[in-house]
Amino acid sequence: MKHNFGAGPGILPHEVLKQAAAAVIDFNGTGLSLLEISHRSPEFEAVLNEAVKLVKELFEVPEGYSVLFLQGGASTQFALAPFNLLPEGGKAAYVESGVWANKALKEAKFFGDVQVVATSKEANFTYIPKDYEIPADAAYLHLTSNNTIYGTQLHEFPKSPIPVVCDMSSDIFSRKVNVADFGLIYAGAQKNMGPAGVTLVIVKDSLLGKTGRKIPAMFNYEVQIDGGSMYNTPPCFAIYVSMLTLNWLKAKGGVEAIEKENAAKAKVLYEEIERNPLFKAVAVPEDRSHMNVCFVAENPEHEKPFLKLCDEKGIVGLKGHRSVGGFRASIYNALPITSVYVLIDAMREFAEKNK
Repeated sequence: MKHNFGAGPGILPHEVLKQAAAAVIDFNGTGLSLLEISHRSPEFEAVLNEAVKLVKELFEVPEGYSVLFLQGGASTQFALAPFNLLPEGGKAAYVESGVWANKALKEAKFFGDVQVVATSKEANFTYIPKDYEIPADAAYLHLTSNNTIYGTQLHEFPKSPIPVVCDMSSDIFSRKVNVADFGLIYAGAQKNMGPAGVTLVIVKDSLLGKTGRKIPAMFNYEVQIDGGSMYNTPPCFAIYVSMLTLNWLKAKGGVEAIEKENAAKAKVLYEEIERNPLFKAVAVPEDRSHMNVCFVAENPEHEKPFLKLCDEKGIVGLKGHRSVGGFRASIYNALPITSVYVLIDAMREFAEKNK
């Protein structure tokens, strides 16, 4: 058995994979593969409608918001968010909490003035900036809710006088959030929602159409809303697997239930890291992520032999991001706590062998 701690594409529920595999051969008894049916067919429209319905239900999306399934990954949204929300000559505020936030603010500079209101770059992004002023004249405040590379997470969102735009790619549907507190939420699917190839966008309708600029159709949220996420051919298979994953989450008790499971997984793993003399956590305690547990070996020479031991035990995807090294245990929704205990056992065995 494999225990997949990969940061993304991340682990998917086994039952979802079985359903998706069957649909590749024969989708719902149509005699056709899901990969070859028309996106305009009643069968696929039912899939898309169900996916939108599940997002609204699981995240309690209020009236006045639209749900989109788009292509291009969250990296495309780094540009589309300011393209659609930042007026000509306007200003946007960004909190720089990691590489992905940095990439987002660089894209925003193509469309207007960007004010970095806070950064943790000086500490190699090992904490989330919290004490900063939000400029009232900015079009929006951009946040990154979870930082996969450094293992940090924003556990409490700031109260903002301006619309909040949030990249939730690596912790979407892992915990409850109040959607009404946000103007725009976007997330690549490949951590907690489905496979790579589709991006979820939840946008407050009243914010759109105010930039004073012409926006090409494919990049225009209003056009995509009018087209029901089907202005062009959507990523049908990725949307289908996302729908199955959201159904799986609903059957488990929804976001509230999975949040408790995720907290329990994170708790036992961080406790072992603190207890074990051979390892140490990277992020400051109050900002430690419940999705990506990043840690290092006290002795760098232990890194390769520990990864070798993990490989022997079926533990995969543990190597840290190439920019920081160390280890990264991604404990997304679909990873069972039993896999976390397998990792903990490996850490204890390694410590025993290297006293």
